[in-house]
Amino acid sequence: MTPRERTLEELSEKAARISSRKALIGFDGFVDKIVHPVKQRNGMGEDFDRIETIAEFGARISAAAGQSANIEMYQMLEKLGGNGPIMANAMLAANVDVRYIGALGNPNIHAVFEEFAAKTNAVSVTNPGITTAAEFTDGKLMFGDMASLEEVDYAHIVAAMGEGAFLDACAKAHLIALVNWTMLPRLSDFFNDMVDKVLPNIGPGDNRQFFFDLADPAKRSEGDLRSVLKTITRFQQFGAVTLGLNYSEGRQVAKVLGLPAPTEEPDDLKALATRIRQALDISSIVVHPTHSAACATRDGSWWVKGPYCDKPKITTGAGDHFNAGYMCGRLIGLSPEACLTTAVSFSGLYVRSAKSPSLGDVNRFLGEWKD
Repeated sequence: MTPRERTLEELSEKAARISSRKALIGFDGFVDKIVHPVKQRNGMGEDFDRIETIAEFGARISAAAGQSANIEMYQMLEKLGGNGPIMANAMLAANVDVRYIGALGNPNIHAVFEEFAAKTNAVSVTNPGITTAAEFTDGKLMFGDMASLEEVDYAHIVAAMGEGAFLDACAKAHLIALVNWTMLPRLSDFFNDMVDKVLPNIGPGDNRQFFFDLADPAKRSEGDLRSVLKTITRFQQFGAVTLGLNYSEGRQVAKVLGLPAPTEEPDDLKALATRIRQALDISSIVVHPTHSAACATRDGSWWVKGPYCDKPKITTGAGDHFNAGYMCGRLIGLSPEACLTTAVSFSGLYVRSAKSPSLGDVNRFLGEWKD
């Protein structure tokens, strides 16, 4: 039986559980402006040839050294963004009961978040950041304005909703997802506040899950990264901790932990996930390059091939959809291999359609997926 066949079998048995699962997700928020850099304009609106690759874009910028350049960024879309809101939207589409806390606008919710805020009974702490995401065929470059996110901390969250209400929201959640550590400068302190002030006071949760996404820690110091990894380990005493890493993040974490640098070969990825999990002593590590994904738990390690799309409609948010799919799988009790397969299906469907899939969509996709 193939991984897809096993996943289809498990989903048929367990997918109905998803509607009873509650998730508390936070704590960022961005307005995403998706742009295509213009190489040659032929007419009005979208009548242009885009700069196709990051290398070509870099060459254009390098050629302007000592001179100047005017590069048009044509806005294709403005939408809600941030690791938290995108992951939350994906889990909403899967029929999870989601509560959101984050940077969605102050004093009023920003227009791009209004529908989302209503669906998630959201609490907004401050204004969102702004991300201009330049998309290319071989990746994306994201330029951010994040000054407002300095206000995302325990004190501001308590001021926005009350300490009792925050503890109650945490107590009711089967999943607490804490994402975008890199962009939120006070999140390490917030993690420690969670462990010291919140989790000891909300009682044990049956099979409570925690999920962490570092969100490209390259701009943070190795000392900061090493420190937050130790803090993440502290959550394990209160539930099952999963750390999600893309390939670049996996290499960065391996470096600060003194582990061998991996390749994207299946055995290397499984070994990387296993070593990081053992070093942190947490329940689950998942590592997802573009073409595949691997995970490790205390029971072993697994790898699956992904449904790669060479001409995606969108790439911004693909990793967040992967994370949503993986954690949906864990919430309903799928096997690690089925969690991975569900995760790559979530991201694969999203980049093809620019829409968040339901578990029913995933089920159909798995039946139609051809290598």
